[in-house]
Amino acid sequence: MKNRTLVAAGLMASFVAPSASAPAGVPVPVVSARAASQAVSDQDIARFWAAFDAINAVSDPAERLRLIQTLYIDPGTPGLHALMAARRYTAQQYVDAIVNWPNFWRSVRPLTARSRQAVTSLNDDVARFRRLYPELRPASITYAIGVLRTGGTTTGDKVLIGAELALGDETVDVSELPAPLRTRLGVFFASRPFANNAQNNIHEYVHTQQQETQGSLAQQVLREGVAELVAELITHRKPALPVYIYGPTHDAAIRQRFMAEMQADNYDNWLWNSASNPFGVSDVGYYVGYRIARSYFDAARDKRRAVRELIELRYDDPAAVHALIDRSGYLVSR
Repeated sequence: MKNRTLVAAGLMASFVAPSASAPAGVPVPVVSARAASQAVSDQDIARFWAAFDAINAVSDPAERLRLIQTLYIDPGTPGLHALMAARRYTAQQYVDAIVNWPNFWRSVRPLTARSRQAVTSLNDDVARFRRLYPELRPASITYAIGVLRTGGTTTGDKVLIGAELALGDETVDVSELPAPLRTRLGVFFASRPFANNAQNNIHEYVHTQQQETQGSLAQQVLREGVAELVAELITHRKPALPVYIYGPTHDAAIRQRFMAEMQADNYDNWLWNSASNPFGVSDVGYYVGYRIARSYFDAARDKRRAVRELIELRYDDPAAVHALIDRSGYLVSR
């Protein structure tokens, strides 16, 4: 995923429920609550709100910049600093967002207290992941406040969650946000992303295990789709944002356009976008990537081997990516 930006921030959706059983062929055992504790940090959230209150108590622009820097950024965790670097957040962006969108922040503030609740299933989910994929490497998870540009991304072995997005729901006030951000986040928060937080955490965790790529649309789409599939296998949750409703009913047309564009490096129609694209739905690339990964997994006799192959694929190698897509059979006319 490179990341889950804005609404794609994850394709984090709600209106989902645990499936009745684990996917066929993959016994994912129940894991004891005594499983080793997953490293999670959320102390940046409290520091942000301290800075928020201090900034709103003064009017001098220079003082506001000093306050966000000294109360939030400078004492922040390595995870916060990694999040800021990944999204190129600046002190000025934080101050501008705080000053210009007061109703947004007031509505989201109580929801960010959910950060501890948000990881209640994480230890067991990571343990299940390790059972399914024994080669799993450890990763840390940081919940911090960003400037509305990602609900989840990764850097190296760090999962970085934008708490102002990932912990939200339909009560968040987006009325002050500029278009098209207002429309995009309106759809996103209406999906109640907090309800799908477990899936989002594991999706991002998968990315810490995968190779990065800056390659073609096919390479990026498959990388995202594998993270979606593995997160579903672990959490029994599947995102239900509009793309996952639109996709199955327009699958033939989606496949046709994807085949025409998959070797290019233009993601505009497919990833991290608004609904202003030929489909009229955001992030159709997530659906395509998921369908390719799911087709490959379903056809495999050895499910654990298939998961390992999907995670460890050389995403920087176009030939390897195209070979796996071909083996999946997804693009074959139906």
